[in-house]
Amino acid sequence: MEAGSTLQGAHFELRFQSLHKQGRGLAFPCNAQGEVDLDRLGERARNNYLFARALMGREYAFPRVQVIGWWGRASQSEALQS
Repeated sequence: MEAGSTLQGAHFELRFQSLHKQGRGLAFPCNAQGEVDLDRLGERARNNYLFARALMGREYAFPRVQVIGWWGRASQSEALQS
């Protein structure tokens, strides 16, 4: 399934869930393939993104791409398959 054709106009985020603190994690805007534009992130967000990537499997789960509704919350809990 190609996400861009079925979810036209949707917004996406890449979510890193904490492995140790339930309900905690980090999320970053991305495209349907999970690619984050580092140039569009502020310094703190960019550092958090790089931190989460470096600690995948130790502090954070491997990230999932989620569709975000217009109200800014995840509207689908399942990850998109690329």
